[in-house]
Amino acid sequence: MGVRLMVVDDHRLLAEALASALKLRGHRVLAAAAPAAGAAELVISRAPEVCLFGTAAPAEPGTFDPIVRIKRERPQVATVVLGPVPSPRGIAAAFAAGAAGYVRHDERIEGVERALMKARAGEAAVAPALLQGAFGELLNPAAQPDDEGQRLLEMLTPREVEVLVRVADGEDTRLIAAGMGIAPSTARTHVQRVLMKLGVGSRLEAAALAARTGLLDRAGPAADHPVPPGPAPAEVSPDRGPGL
Repeated sequence: MGVRLMVVDDHRLLAEALASALKLRGHRVLAAAAPAAGAAELVISRAPEVCLFGTAAPAEPGTFDPIVRIKRERPQVATVVLGPVPSPRGIAAAFAAGAAGYVRHDERIEGVERALMKARAGEAAVAPALLQGAFGELLNPAAQPDDEGQRLLEMLTPREVEVLVRVADGEDTRLIAAGMGIAPSTARTHVQRVLMKLGVGSRLEAAALAARTGLLDRAGPAADHPVPPGPAPAEVSPDRGPGL
């Protein structure tokens, strides 16, 4: 007995071609559509037995939001994702959203058809080899490249991060002290600690390192330069030491 289904895909031509192939194999295709804003509404209103949901980016945030809504409002509709060879994050996101299966884009039409039948029967429609590869990558993840900016940022306290942002903006000790509501001597101590932790000898080197590693982009609210209440303590002694 054929499956009553809908085909949703990033590319309308692909959706229509897949729908035509499944019709020739005896399945009842209610509609073929691109997954625009109204795709979930269309599936919910037509209530097929199975929705074949195609995507080119399974790991992108929000990709499977339509599946979440379909699962919530039409729990009887089984959704099978048709996508590229998934990363562990991609296949996990699909099942977390409520998908009943995952089929690779390069699968033969017979494989897609088997997945549809399994999903309608309430079974997990995913090839064992696909699951094995995904879980294998999860258990033995590839080494991630060293993120120097994040590593350096983790060495600094929140106050030192703010000091570094101000240094990179060209503020001298008195401006840093005034902006943070601290004594210039305290500001100078913070600057010295920042230079020491970053392993540089001057403010200019610290600013260059922060820019090169993207550290400033990760600094978050510190870049807003919050203005403290009340006037900053004053000090008349000049900056001392090279680069400070």
